[in-house]
Amino acid sequence: MAHEQRLVMKPETPANSWASSPAVRTVMKANRSRDTKPELALRSAVHRLGLRYRVDTSPIQDLRRRADLVFTKARVAVFSDGCYWHGCPDHYRAARRNEQFWSDKIARNQERDRDTDAKFLSAGWLVIRVWEHEDPVEAAGRIAHAVRSRSD
Repeated sequence: MAHEQRLVMKPETPANSWASSPAVRTVMKANRSRDTKPELALRSAVHRLGLRYRVDTSPIQDLRRRADLVFTKARVAVFSDGCYWHGCPDHYRAARRNEQFWSDKIARNQERDRDTDAKFLSAGWLVIRVWEHEDPVEAAGRIAHAVRSRSD
């Protein structure tokens, strides 16, 4: 009844949208690029170990790539990768709708990740990637070990 009286507007999908439906578009637009639950858990675990870091920062000035945690002195860049968005070998499941678009998108994300790793490494940075399904306390230990060994 509310839709009929135009009290509630039904979302529409633009003609050139990648979304398969208005509902999918709404959900996908709501996905966060930073401060996700796994990222916050990882940051909290790293902080509890006494390490301080920069958040969502580009460590290389002329490269438009941002790391989730950056330890500037130790030159360590940490990426918290979502299993879906980065194609986790254990948990990624292909989309059932608009399959080609999403498989191409994930492949491009993986290619960009490899390119980012290579560029950071060639600039003297250590790159650590943490999957969202990993235990944040264990990952924080790995990060702390790397930061402390590079700070000596």
